[in-house]
Amino acid sequence: MTHKVLKVLGMSAAIATAFSALPAIAQSLTVASKLPGKVHLLPATLETTQWGWFDNAQAPVLTVDSGDTVVMETMMHAHNQIVPGKTIEELKKLRTDHPGRGPHTLTGPIFVNGAEPGDVLKITINRIVPRAYGTNFNIPGMFGQFPKEFQDGQVKYLYLDMERKIAEFLPGIEIPLRPFPGTIGVARAEPGRYSSVPPGEYAGNMDIRELTEGTTLFVPVLVKGGLLWSGDSHAAQGNGEVNLTAIETAYKELNVTLEVIKGTKLDMPRIETKTHWVTMGFDKDLNLAWEGAKAQTVKYLGEQRKLSADEAAKLMSKVSDCRVSQVVNIKKGIHCMNPKDLKAKGIPERPLAETKDYLVSVGNDADANKAMDNASMGMIDALQKSKGLSRLDAYALVSMAMDCRVGDMSGPQKSIHCLLPKSLWVTAKK
Repeated sequence: MTHKVLKVLGMSAAIATAFSALPAIAQSLTVASKLPGKVHLLPATLETTQWGWFDNAQAPVLTVDSGDTVVMETMMHAHNQIVPGKTIEELKKLRTDHPGRGPHTLTGPIFVNGAEPGDVLKITINRIVPRAYGTNFNIPGMFGQFPKEFQDGQVKYLYLDMERKIAEFLPGIEIPLRPFPGTIGVARAEPGRYSSVPPGEYAGNMDIRELTEGTTLFVPVLVKGGLLWSGDSHAAQGNGEVNLTAIETAYKELNVTLEVIKGTKLDMPRIETKTHWVTMGFDKDLNLAWEGAKAQTVKYLGEQRKLSADEAAKLMSKVSDCRVSQVVNIKKGIHCMNPKDLKAKGIPERPLAETKDYLVSVGNDADANKAMDNASMGMIDALQKSKGLSRLDAYALVSMAMDCRVGDMSGPQKSIHCLLPKSLWVTAKK
């Protein structure tokens, strides 16, 4: 046996011992031994998951040391009840019959020894392996960016071709797959049971699509042990997630290494990618989410480059690439990508009209919420007129693949630029 420690939850000691002797498990241990720290397996069962809530009094399902690696599974929404064959009427009933909770199935909580309030939990995403299928749906008249406008519902189930890293949405339309956990975070400081829907300083349902395999999330620890959950697993998502759903899936493997960082103060989560640090802000009002993201970005740039707040604010407009993460989780989100390279200049374009690579819609308004509404609906309308999509298919496609970029927010008119890659359209299979 390897020197690593493997913990299999949900089995008796005798069964676990017998199971660990099988060649397949020994082979997986050989692979797992290359991972940092002790390696723990955490399956998603009814005993190791919660449906739609966090509670800092919930007993941990796993306890690990700082530096250990957890290889966990996740479930589909509603304790695995949203699976191919379920109708949109059945999906709606799962929400109306269970008010006050989110749809997400969350694996955890995981208690990290040594994590105390005021510390930072570093969560490195080593590997993500989704199931073979995902889904996108619009619950009629209830959720999403436009519940009043979309009183009719629809659900689509999609095959996830991980070899090609695409999902075929419709014949001739393929969505690139970039799996990431829509929800991952620690317990709130406040006691009691809370819906899994709104994100916050505890991270949670951030829906930031940059949090992919190979990236790291830093989140402030608010209770002893941290208490880490993850669920709401995505195969792909558009910035905005406007109909409330991405390509929702479950993970056969979400492989993370957990480390406790002492002596570092953090009041909001941050994400590290190979090239950027990602800052973020959340609020029910998109204008205030922007102010939060701006404050966090100015703070980061000041730390990174030893600048005053005024100097960092001036630099932000030149180097920080800000996007609308989502507008459907009670608290809306904006995140900003800040380059590690101090010589990097310029951000991706904010086009005003269609380009050779993108369909484009722009929203302008004194209210950022309305600017986002106008830009999103503009793209939905354009897909119906120029691409012949139905209303519901257009709504679904932008939720899974649109990129909404924050434009000029300094003047009386706020601007949001939504882009959809033309590369989604491929030659239809015969």
